[in-house]
Amino acid sequence: MIGRLERRLLRLNDQIAALERQEHLAFEELNMHRHLDDDAQRDAAVGGALERADSRETAADVSRFEEVVADLGAKRRKLAEKRDRLTARLR
Repeated sequence: MIGRLERRLLRLNDQIAALERQEHLAFEELNMHRHLDDDAQRDAAVGGALERADSRETAADVSRFEEVVADLGAKRRKLAEKRDRLTARLR
């Protein structure tokens, strides 16, 4: 029979796996935004006002996704620490 602690551990593992998937997808999207930002920064260096405005938007997108990736990583690490503490109680 599976106990309460084991059920909590299983739920934590599921949550950690979901966060890992979200973090991976957000990281891949961040890389895409970084590439777009690189292009926009080059265009802004030789272009006009529209290109500079576009470069500011793409830079903001990069910052936003860096925060998303960092937040997901922090949540995942926190849950992993909790899982490790609960696992230690099983021994």
